[in-house]
Amino acid sequence: MKKIAVLTSGGDAPGMNAAIRASVRAALYNHVEVYGIIRGYKGMIDGDIKKLESRDVSNIIQRGGTVLKSARSEEFRTKRGREKAYKNLTELGIEGLVAIGGNGTFTGAEIFMKEFGIPTIGVPGTIDNDLYGTDYTIGFDTAVNTALDAIDKIRDTADSHDRVFFVEVMGRDSGYIAIQTGIGGGAEMVMVPENPDSIEGVIDTLSAGRDRKKSSSLIIVAEGEDLGDAHYISVKAKEMLPNMDIRMTTLGHVQRGGAPTAIDRILGSRLGLAAVEGLLEGKKNVMAGVINDQVVYTSFHDSINKKKPLNKDLIKMVNILSI
Repeated sequence: MKKIAVLTSGGDAPGMNAAIRASVRAALYNHVEVYGIIRGYKGMIDGDIKKLESRDVSNIIQRGGTVLKSARSEEFRTKRGREKAYKNLTELGIEGLVAIGGNGTFTGAEIFMKEFGIPTIGVPGTIDNDLYGTDYTIGFDTAVNTALDAIDKIRDTADSHDRVFFVEVMGRDSGYIAIQTGIGGGAEMVMVPENPDSIEGVIDTLSAGRDRKKSSSLIIVAEGEDLGDAHYISVKAKEMLPNMDIRMTTLGHVQRGGAPTAIDRILGSRLGLAAVEGLLEGKKNVMAGVINDQVVYTSFHDSINKKKPLNKDLIKMVNILSI
């Protein structure tokens, strides 16, 4: 393999730049030409592809977001769009891909591989930490720390005014961010899609806190919570506990930004290197991940379709520590 390309796709995640940097330098170390595809699959279709040298990825490891940009591409969902992408790659002689992203990125890569045979190794870049085949995804640790910083500030104003705050964090299909920030932030309750919740359970928790003379409370809600979003739940709680001062905050996309933590920089570097080494070893259609501190490769099919379970002991921990 003499030429490969790197792309980022889907939602950005802090640490993606570390993975880009590692992929580029690992390729160059092995005397492989490397190209950067701008704006993911859209750039692949548009031919927005440029050759990268070591200096092109200097001074990016500390930056959030992705220097290769990211974009959604409806055209890549069509056979015609993928044919245009394949033509652009073959004209440059590109023989393999490193795709940094999440479920959607890997789904596109798997289809592309089956149709045109270009080997692809995935690197898990998503703050949700919801991909099967790795203990942690790139961006998760930074997102948790960003959310935790905001929650600490909300706790200050909650204590000052004897308020209950419902705080919504990201996690469309996964409660990993919610549970970690809830434990780290001392929340009274964490609501995640992996665990059944009820309005009655919320009311019981708040009432029990009031009976113990707690003057303020924090309830963390994952955006994918089956019961509803934080606004809906807070309104219902206010209807049933009209004497409580209840407020709601949605942290939103602030969780995606910012300089990556040391953990995400190291994880991104490790997996970017593993992706290139996997390509050179002949691996394809797999995601590079870390399980029990060891690099492993998991098929795209499994990483996309298998559910990554949430440790129920963490939910139990929240209940115990909130008394």
